[in-house]
Amino acid sequence: MSIRMATSSDAMSIYSIQTSVIKEDIGLITSPAEWAKQADDVEKEMNQTIMNDREVLFVAVENEAVVGYIWCHSPKPIRLQHTASFEMMISKENRGKGYGELLILQLLSWAKENPYLEKISLGVLSSNEQAIHLYERFGFIEEGRKRNEWKRGPNDYADDVLMYVFV
Repeated sequence: MSIRMATSSDAMSIYSIQTSVIKEDIGLITSPAEWAKQADDVEKEMNQTIMNDREVLFVAVENEAVVGYIWCHSPKPIRLQHTASFEMMISKENRGKGYGELLILQLLSWAKENPYLEKISLGVLSSNEQAIHLYERFGFIEEGRKRNEWKRGPNDYADDVLMYVFV
């Protein structure tokens, strides 16, 4: 089990993880029916991240296979460039093994050393209590909620919980 910075050769693995997690339909904004990204789209996005010193992409590796990632994005407007948000996905068969903790630790360590970043934020589905508790263990605080932001079906809504940590 290790964490390392992603390289462009990881694009297909990351794409596969994204595709399988989205197909699970367990609490991401993108629904399986909307998923239209291709592997070369991921590689282009990765190359943009690699060229930007306000962004980073780490992968979790088990037996030389990428099993998860954390991807930190920084907004383009100058007045927001002290902030970043992230997405994290771990393959279904590798959840609960500590990869999420290791990826968040690596991200926060990187962010604390990054002279540009002061605040890391995220949004998480209110029903994803396991993720919320994980983020709280790393010092993330609930900043607010977008009420009924996620519509999962007729009369089935969930809040988008906004969380942050200063680094």
